[in-house]
Amino acid sequence: MKTLLVYPRYPDTFWSFRHALKFIFKKATFPPLGLLTVAAMLPKEWEKRLVDLNITSLTDADLKWADYVFLSAMVAQQNSAQEVIDRCKKLGTKVVAGGPFFGRGYESFGFDDIDHLVFSEAEDIMPVLLEDLEKGCAKHIYASEEFPDMKKTPVPLWSLINKKKYQSMTIQYSRGCPFNCEFCDIVILNGHKPRTKDKSQVIAELDALYDMGWRAGVFFVDDNFIGNKRKLKSEILPAIIEWMQEKHRPFSFFTEASINLADDEELMRLMVEAGFDCVFVGIESPSEESLVECNKLPNKNRDLLASVKKIQNYGLQVQGGFIVGFDSDPVSIFKSQIDFIQKSGIVTAMVGVLMAPPETRLYKRLKQQNRLLPKGSGDNTDGSTNFIPIMGRETLARGYKHVVDTIYAPKQYYERIKTFLKEYKPSGKGRFKLSIIHLIALIRSTWALGFKERGRIDYWRLVAWTLLRKPKTFPLSMTLAVQGFHFRKVADKVRISLAGDIRSLEPAREPVGKRK
Repeated sequence: MKTLLVYPRYPDTFWSFRHALKFIFKKATFPPLGLLTVAAMLPKEWEKRLVDLNITSLTDADLKWADYVFLSAMVAQQNSAQEVIDRCKKLGTKVVAGGPFFGRGYESFGFDDIDHLVFSEAEDIMPVLLEDLEKGCAKHIYASEEFPDMKKTPVPLWSLINKKKYQSMTIQYSRGCPFNCEFCDIVILNGHKPRTKDKSQVIAELDALYDMGWRAGVFFVDDNFIGNKRKLKSEILPAIIEWMQEKHRPFSFFTEASINLADDEELMRLMVEAGFDCVFVGIESPSEESLVECNKLPNKNRDLLASVKKIQNYGLQVQGGFIVGFDSDPVSIFKSQIDFIQKSGIVTAMVGVLMAPPETRLYKRLKQQNRLLPKGSGDNTDGSTNFIPIMGRETLARGYKHVVDTIYAPKQYYERIKTFLKEYKPSGKGRFKLSIIHLIALIRSTWALGFKERGRIDYWRLVAWTLLRKPKTFPLSMTLAVQGFHFRKVADKVRISLAGDIRSLEPAREPVGKRK
């Protein structure tokens, strides 16, 4: 068998960091971990190639070479995925599709042109699917009601990628989340009980990245890395700490976690000792009523601002996810979000409009209320949504536009970097290794941010402040500044798109001469 694994292109969103990556000559933030893991499950004798459309183009010759195209996608990649499917159909190449987008609830997007669909996680399904493919009797849909044991998950087939094109490598330690937020589909996709790999698997994956020459950031992609705190503290983190010491700390780690990380000082200390320096936290909203509405249990009844600053004090940069559009959101929520983001020093603040993924409790509630809209882009940072909001679509669009315009503006963004650096207390164990790439990136970014872009004065104030007050954090400060360049580029596109949407939502006006 000749197998072509294809990863569709992401739209240009806040999450892509595409405009920032150009400064360091990278094409994408992360490689397609799911496809690389599936590739490791395929028979060794099969020929395998991988095309990541975020890195390179897909040619007809690639598709004609393959007996099967294995396709995986997130919902935000749906347009690119459909283009791949259409091309495969035209050329007669069979498609096997899986991943979050190709699952129950998204059938309305149209999956009839796909030869074989994998609706569940791959570990238990792949052996059956592969046997059927070789026999020529594969079914249209493969699904399982059981969540597989992650001890069956192999080390990803890293040999299929060009590591130089990516900013960071990836590892998955666990799947599932102990919480059940109304808007989140993680418990539907991966279950309510966290399932984990053994420490030997984690170390084997670190070894694989080390052996292929990687010496930079590694992202633990778990939706909630701290879902099983006991195992982390007793087994996984001590093993990583020992490995990092033996290898002279070749990596820095970052991950996603719930805000209750702030309640466990031992866990934060172990994470920092292991090499973690950044964590993405779903803050969602400073409104207690909205947190109650969406059942965001770890965030309720707590001082969110104090929790964020505590995590920063332990040496972890906090990136934050924020949502507007809850039924309980007052019109003042947009100002409240801006105020919280600025005071918290969360530099990478990803604000999106609430979406209702299929099969979630939110989706079912809105369906009963007859408030759902057709489909949805899956990109909650483009200002769109798939339901009718209580506050009205025009009010929500205007408010979201105001938030984006404000928090990514140079003055507010650079001030947020300083607020963060005042709280941030790095461990000092990680070593910044200066390279020629970093020097070139600094020169290029200085020219773009300090001479060409709006907000030049605010940029130079940040440079001077960092060198005088926090000189050891200068590389981090400049990295965050470059990320701001990306955010503003995407925000400009969002602003134009939202302006058009707002005009289309406004009631038609009579000509001035005919008004009474």
